[in-house]
Amino acid sequence: MKRIWSIAGTDSSGGAGLAADQRAIDAWPDAHFCGVVAAVTAQNSQAVTRVEAVSPQLLDAQLAALEADMPPAAVKTGLLADAAQMRSVAAWTDRLREAHAGLPLVVDPVLGASSGANFADDGAVAAYRAHLLPRATLITPNRREAARLLGLPGLRRDEVPDAAQALRALGAQAVCITGGDPADTPDDATPEEAALAMDWLASPQASGWLALPRIGTGNTHATGCTFASSAATALAHGFVAADAVVLAKMAATHALRHGHAAGRGPGQVLARPGFHAEPGLLPTMGWGDELPWAVPAGVRAAPLGLYAIVDSAARVQAVLASGVRSVQLRIKQPAAATPAWWDALHAQVAEAAATCRAAGARLFVNDHWQLAAQHGAHGVHLGQEDLLALDAGQRAALRASGLALGVSSHSLWELARARSLAPAYIACGPVWPTLTKAMPWRPQGLDNLAWWCAMAGTPVVAIGGVLDPAQIGAAAEAGADGICVVRMLGERPAETVPAMLAALAGHWPAEPRAGAAVPWPRHSLAP
Repeated sequence: MKRIWSIAGTDSSGGAGLAADQRAIDAWPDAHFCGVVAAVTAQNSQAVTRVEAVSPQLLDAQLAALEADMPPAAVKTGLLADAAQMRSVAAWTDRLREAHAGLPLVVDPVLGASSGANFADDGAVAAYRAHLLPRATLITPNRREAARLLGLPGLRRDEVPDAAQALRALGAQAVCITGGDPADTPDDATPEEAALAMDWLASPQASGWLALPRIGTGNTHATGCTFASSAATALAHGFVAADAVVLAKMAATHALRHGHAAGRGPGQVLARPGFHAEPGLLPTMGWGDELPWAVPAGVRAAPLGLYAIVDSAARVQAVLASGVRSVQLRIKQPAAATPAWWDALHAQVAEAAATCRAAGARLFVNDHWQLAAQHGAHGVHLGQEDLLALDAGQRAALRASGLALGVSSHSLWELARARSLAPAYIACGPVWPTLTKAMPWRPQGLDNLAWWCAMAGTPVVAIGGVLDPAQIGAAAEAGADGICVVRMLGERPAETVPAMLAALAGHWPAEPRAGAAVPWPRHSLAP
């Protein structure tokens, strides 16, 4: 069990604060909530009538009692009533990290209530900047809170990315400025923009807008508590910040769907288990400053099946002769590519494309999308770093080229980002250990592959470490639309491919099935 400490206030209406934190943490498997009372509030669904901080001695006593028996896997803060409490939490964070290096701290800077009550004076805001932001693994302010932390009157949407960087400059490792509140929608927003709830993520792993369709409900009380507590729980399970925010957005949106009114004022959200298993809750993520859009359901092409990755037009011909009908031509570009090398690459792509067209096969060209389009290849496969290196105009030109697009993904945020391009397929990898190239991800395993297949909303290709026919069958049973083979092809595909096709035939095509209860963290930076 992962123990998550929440240091926050009570809510006598049962909506926000520690009550919401417990619901959010309990929605996860293998998570245990530990509630530390920092303040007692008197409130109902319409107003907050009183806030009273607990004494520093009582706060310390609660933390000491937990430390002695139930040390945390993550700490989350909510309502902290004054600067003295923030100094205490900062000291405890330092102390805990001496015994638990890298202990995540999620700071939800609760500066006011949705009903309008002010929870923090200027001294408390200064204490956030001085004591908690420099220690935070992740902070989750809404736009009004982010503006106040930075001493700004407000934030326009186009100012949010710079504001997040400014907050990171104050010491926070990662920042997610949430924008689901309808009040955060700019007056000049287009109907498409207004229909999306967008949060800006700035983290060591990735930055960009995360979006899901806005849920039309007035029951939004405790959305921020739910988001921050869910992110803390994800961090406790070993996810890096960018993945934790993706899961937090899924959990908070799920809670919004189940919100209800308990009094005469706005109702509260209700976190429940199962948020991880609904494909419609997986957000899209923009590239750079581009806005992400909801991905329309595309027409699924014929399954890719056995997908051979080769390095020459001659090898393309060999795998086609052995019965393969999905091929990727991957020719590595040298550090100093000469004109002669480019001429040879043109010739290789042209020959491979013509050979595949004649055989009724699909050719994907790795990296070089302009050459793929020029020579009539079926599609192109691009890694996320290659796509990030393109500017918005180049990505638009790629989409307009008519090429079928395959995109690599290794993490939840990369999956969310890949989905925004409506690709023909998304590669999930490495499924098993691979020596083909060095990468900062541990193997996904079949559970994560199955989760990808169930959640991606587009065909998923399994890649990485496929060296045995049994692996091909297992990947197919997990729901993979295609299974990539590289080293397994050997020198004579005519001798090796029949066993692969036979292994595939017994298990494929399969319908995507539910994967792991929650996907496993696979970034090597995670503990």
